[in-house]
Amino acid sequence: MKYSPLTPSAFEFLKLLKKNNHRDWFAAHKERYLKELAAVEVFADNLLQAMNTHDVIETPSGKKSLHRIYRDVRFSKDKTPYNTHWGGSFKRATKLRRGSYYFHLQAGNSFIAGGFWGPESSDLKRIRDEFAADDKPFRKIIGSKSFKNTFGELKGEQIKTTPKGYNADSEAIDLLRYKQFLLIKKFSNKEVLSEDFIQEVNKAFKLMRPFLDYMSETLTTDITGIPLH
Repeated sequence: MKYSPLTPSAFEFLKLLKKNNHRDWFAAHKERYLKELAAVEVFADNLLQAMNTHDVIETPSGKKSLHRIYRDVRFSKDKTPYNTHWGGSFKRATKLRRGSYYFHLQAGNSFIAGGFWGPESSDLKRIRDEFAADDKPFRKIIGSKSFKNTFGELKGEQIKTTPKGYNADSEAIDLLRYKQFLLIKKFSNKEVLSEDFIQEVNKAFKLMRPFLDYMSETLTTDITGIPLH
């Protein structure tokens, strides 16, 4: 199925906003912002439709997936009021499907991502326990040809020391040091504006499934395989 591509104006508006990131300019160009936002909502709706053919997404609509353009500047040194990218995320449905999907559209810095940005301490411990017990299934996933060709390698923040309670000599020590578990694929401006961009994004999201399914099973069953309640 072919979808209407995003147009260059989606990037052009963001470039102008970056140069004029203040409320007076934004108010004067609010009509154009709403027009570009509507186009991004259509993109997100189409992407959601494609994703629901291979996963079950809790996010009800493309519009609901989009992040606000208004920045929360309360705890930031950067007081510019607006984000200069289009972004959105999709949550997988039910507690049995863990992880989420994210897209980021910005001239020269467009990418998609999926995984676990800030796992709770209990979830992080369960993941580490699984790696420490047997890291081979996970290594098979991240070492596959399709994974490497699409995402390169596992991304995410790591600690430099051995996490408390684990063996520094463990064969899984490199995996045990991760605090985040992220898959990222970048796209050029030309790719973002192409007619098959949604299909390419959806294809990459689908290739995240072995990783997400592994993590979901790890986080919803105990070490013996019994479902957690």
